[in-house]
Amino acid sequence: MIDEIIDFLFGLKMTIISAIFLIIAVIFMILGIDTPIYLNPACGAVIISGIPMLLLALTRLIREKWISSALLIAIAMVASLLIGEIFAAGEVAWIMALGALLEDWTVERAKKGLRNLINLTPETGRRIVDGKEEMISVDEIKIGDTLRILPGESVPVDGEIIKGTSSLNQSIMTGESLPIDKDVGDEVFCGTMNLYGAIDIKATSLGENSSLQKLIDLVKAADEKQAPTQRIADKWATWLVPVALIVAIAAWLITGNIERGVTVLVVFCPCALILATPTAIMAAIGQATKYGVLIKSGEALETLGGLNTLVFDKTGTLTYGNFAVSDIISLKDDLDEMDVLKAVASCEKLSEHPLAKAIVDKAKEADIDIEEPQDFNMYPGKGVCCKNSYGQVYAGNSKFLSEKNIDVNVDAELNQLKHEGKASIIVALNDAVIGLIGLSDVIREDSKGMIDSLHELGTETIAYRG
Repeated sequence: MIDEIIDFLFGLKMTIISAIFLIIAVIFMILGIDTPIYLNPACGAVIISGIPMLLLALTRLIREKWISSALLIAIAMVASLLIGEIFAAGEVAWIMALGALLEDWTVERAKKGLRNLINLTPETGRRIVDGKEEMISVDEIKIGDTLRILPGESVPVDGEIIKGTSSLNQSIMTGESLPIDKDVGDEVFCGTMNLYGAIDIKATSLGENSSLQKLIDLVKAADEKQAPTQRIADKWATWLVPVALIVAIAAWLITGNIERGVTVLVVFCPCALILATPTAIMAAIGQATKYGVLIKSGEALETLGGLNTLVFDKTGTLTYGNFAVSDIISLKDDLDEMDVLKAVASCEKLSEHPLAKAIVDKAKEADIDIEEPQDFNMYPGKGVCCKNSYGQVYAGNSKFLSEKNIDVNVDAELNQLKHEGKASIIVALNDAVIGLIGLSDVIREDSKGMIDSLHELGTETIAYRG
């Protein structure tokens, strides 16, 4: 009950009403309107903002054995009331209420990224029982259940593919912008998006054990773990209360003026010390989460300021996460690079895969007239094939071409592209490999300037290609 009262009176509406009472009190003072103490408009602010502050201070003191800043402000308010300074009492109470309101707003903003993660958790799944599909709540899924995920649907639980192939968007888990090809036996994660083919999975992890829930728990823990600076602030806030009382009493005894002692209490209120550090940390964590950066704790965030080496996973950091054709390798003397590009662009024209779009865009840039493919087929997670003026064209990974009984003997070229951090597509015509397409991520225009700025600060930078 006490917590509900505190939350209500510290809410936005009551804080605004409290401010209105203070404004009226100021107008009365300007106009010289005298009122009995009990009719002073500032009493409204004392009641609305002062009561929850007093309850909060006592709750922390009795329940948590915590001498907090609220206690010092409550003492200042009570002392102001005792000497008849109603406006001063209402003012310090309202300032505390405003600080609590601002902190709540900051916390709420910091939680937005967390709510976005929670919203990624699917609420239903498509379970297969005796060959029949049934839509059920995620809570009803059990380990070992067979689930079907159609293109465009999210994976409801962690699992292992037992039927079908596809490509999944795992950016929520790994930050990798490119879809990841998946086949039978591969693991899939809760919350990731199935893009192309229908797949059946066997559920392996549920609820709190799922990869997405662990990610959510990680973000929650980041808000709860204090940074060293925040712990120091809390420690000093505990000491400030007795010190403030001693100084206030000394000021009163030395000057013989109790108002000076009360003034010391009001000025000593450590709102900034208590609120600034946790507010800054929560805001930073929330803002980072909004842009897909997960910070384990406030302590880790503070440690970041003392780092002398930064390692970048370049995808989506130094780069846009959008791949473009960087290499066209022809392996046949009678076909040049433009022939290879024209043949594969025709085959990829009807594909929705990001790499396929990059190849088609490259062909358009080269003013190649992309012909319409015939007998187009897409094999999710593997590749595509079609017929065009060149013949039967295949484009995909080595496993796909091997399944088509095509000898893939391009390990040296594939390893070179991989070493350079590039994606690759093998192109085959009829029954032989004719070339490779290398694709690399597009570097952000401001990456160089950012790296140069880090170097000027004495920070070493490393780009990780793996």
